[in-house]
Amino acid sequence: MLQERRFLAVGFLLTLVSSFGQTFFISLSSDRVLAAFDLTNGRLGLIYSLATLTSGLLILQVGRIVDAFDLRWVVAGVLAGLGLAAGLVAVAPAAAVLGLGFLGLRLCGQGLCGHVAMTVMARTYGSRRGLAMSLAATGHATGEAMLPIATVWLLEQVGWRLTWALVAGGLVALVLPLATWLLRAAPAERMRPPATMDRPAASPEGGAGGSGDATGPAAGPDWTRRQVLRDRRFLLLLPAVLAPGTLITGVFFHQVHLAEVRGWSMTLMALSFVAFSGTQVPAGLLAGQLIDRIGAVRVLPAYLLPMAAGLTVLASIEHSAAAFIFMGLTGMTAAVAGPVTGATWVELYGVRHLGAIRSLAMSASVLGTAATPVAAGWLLDAGVRPSPMLAAAAIAAVIAGGLAWAALRWRGPGTPPPLDAGGLRGDA
Repeated sequence: MLQERRFLAVGFLLTLVSSFGQTFFISLSSDRVLAAFDLTNGRLGLIYSLATLTSGLLILQVGRIVDAFDLRWVVAGVLAGLGLAAGLVAVAPAAAVLGLGFLGLRLCGQGLCGHVAMTVMARTYGSRRGLAMSLAATGHATGEAMLPIATVWLLEQVGWRLTWALVAGGLVALVLPLATWLLRAAPAERMRPPATMDRPAASPEGGAGGSGDATGPAAGPDWTRRQVLRDRRFLLLLPAVLAPGTLITGVFFHQVHLAEVRGWSMTLMALSFVAFSGTQVPAGLLAGQLIDRIGAVRVLPAYLLPMAAGLTVLASIEHSAAAFIFMGLTGMTAAVAGPVTGATWVELYGVRHLGAIRSLAMSASVLGTAATPVAAGWLLDAGVRPSPMLAAAAIAAVIAGGLAWAALRWRGPGTPPPLDAGGLRGDA
């Protein structure tokens, strides 16, 4: 960690600023946006979902930049795009322009920031990829702990437009130069895209890119994205990959409405994010060690269970303590999601086309998050209460975990040999 602190810090920084494109942050100003543009929950959800849907389609192509271009240019472009999108939200004169700002936030923040961070960590650190991705993912927890409370205070003091203007200025004037400085000390080989190399650069652990060692799970053979699309396991795994973002987005986007129905204050909702982030750091670091020891494919089917339990609590208990219990349990799943899914793609499909494969999964995930805000908004407008919707989400999470369990035991035609008890392939 000390030797690699600057490169790991880039991953942390990218996941931290991805918060500005995440639903939990955008939704904090949703009540003010509703009033400013005279929108209903359903109409705002539709604008947000269309922006998310479009970003999901775009990331199919844009996500491959991490495989094809110098990392310094990729990071600079993503951060500049995120800053531009935040500025667009700040000055939006109409709902259509607001939608364009949402598109930029979702594409560059929720999509590319985390995608670039996790792809680079996974292909650089070989048999320690699980720990590296978990360390980088602590940026998510940091943002979720600090930003809601600070943002609620800012919204009260300066309003929603100036708050977004401060976000834009901070990204361009502070975060972009800091990321550039951190990358300056990294070895030149890490800046080069995998497409220019026979194999990814050697990792500090001695493995070549995504290769494993005697104690860690090995990287799979290098599949192309077209081959992955023909693999039935990938389709069965998708529900488990999509579930956290899809289900949590629905809750977070309509958290203001949930608070109003339950009689909770927005200050309480902001404070509950401390529980969300507080469980993420220990859960993420533990999951990273577990992934490196037994393999992500053995962790994936079970990682949705804490979130399912949290949704059940939130559906059945209306006391304000339910918000903290839900956030704590869901934080465990959120912490594990990035490392476990990212490492699963490496173990199954190799590292050479990892950016393209991750962008495929990311696109599907973004499309999933596009559906819940508008669907939940319409249901709320129709008079459906949150509790049955939350209960249905809990059931969906359990089903998704079951499909992942079945997928990783699939032995159909065209799939490589199953993994043995140590997380390594049965033959070469």
